[in-house]
Amino acid sequence: MIYSQQQPYQNLRDYIRCYWKIENKKENVQQYTIFPDGFFDLLICYHNDNLQNVFLSGLWNHKTNVIISPETTIYGVQFRLLAVENIIQEHISSLLNKIKRLDKTYLRIDEYHENNDYCLFEYLNKCLLSCIEEQKIIDSRKSVLLKSINQTKGNKTIEYYSQQANWSKRQINRYFQSTFGLSLKSYCNIRKGATTYSQIKNGELYPEEGYFDQSHFIKGIKKITGFTPSTLLKNENDRFLQFSIIKNK
Repeated sequence: MIYSQQQPYQNLRDYIRCYWKIENKKENVQQYTIFPDGFFDLLICYHNDNLQNVFLSGLWNHKTNVIISPETTIYGVQFRLLAVENIIQEHISSLLNKIKRLDKTYLRIDEYHENNDYCLFEYLNKCLLSCIEEQKIIDSRKSVLLKSINQTKGNKTIEYYSQQANWSKRQINRYFQSTFGLSLKSYCNIRKGATTYSQIKNGELYPEEGYFDQSHFIKGIKKITGFTPSTLLKNENDRFLQFSIIKNK
């Protein structure tokens, strides 16, 4: 498995965590388990260098198994929540734990023919930046809320986010359910847990922040991944994709 990442333009970093690429050059399928991380993705799939499909995923609140076919390359745009308002411009609640096929003309990807990773990511940078520049100003409460959650990685209380956005907790939860398909509390638990993946990969099985004690930490991680931190650390046969791509300290 070949995996790489690239950062987006600075002006896109409130909306995009990274661009990524995963490639299977082998003759057999590769199977992995992926865990919720608090992001959603645009997936651009090539087989033998030919564009096959374009997909949009929603958020995930449980683990899922994925299969990557031989001679397949997948490019991804890992979106932060704010991208729903400024780039996607539609609710993704119906896509919770799902993906949907998009037309290959999305972002005019079907017209892109350069066989070069850097050029593709530059093309996406320009397309997505233009999407943001063309959009009307969104409700400031949504912008403040989503940026605040991202900056704190879900480690604050619902009351804290409510005060930051000057928005009632009831209204926030209604917005989260209708837009993303889960409650703010559930999302924060996912986001908070996902930030510990690199910590677990490096053998640090006691939480640094965000959990009352080790028991609370273990229960929280098991709830979103289905496994205890010690099992994740072993990562037998490199089955856990996010742990396989994290570099050790």
